[in-house]
Amino acid sequence: MSTVAVTDDTFDAEVKNSAVPVVVDFWAEWCGPCKQIGPALEELAAEYGDKVKIAKVDVDSNPNSAAAMGVRGIPALFIFKDGQVVSNRSGAAPKAALQSWIDESI
Repeated sequence: MSTVAVTDDTFDAEVKNSAVPVVVDFWAEWCGPCKQIGPALEELAAEYGDKVKIAKVDVDSNPNSAAAMGVRGIPALFIFKDGQVVSNRSGAAPKAALQSWIDESI
């Protein structure tokens, strides 16, 4: 499984109504730290398979979702479980730190 591109229109269906926990990455093409964690998130998506969905929201194309979540800086990461935010963090981190954070939160 790979990351899922989520838009303002699909946010509720893909994230809030998901049957599995969802890690949401709010990012932008011009964001250096976002590009740093992108490959790690792709690897984690493959490793978690269908146990965890990793979704990416481009804040430039989908400002409503970012505004609704109160995103002020990117990358901003949120973990949703049963439609609710259970954890969030901002900034880049190595793959091992991201995996540990996900494992603790789900």
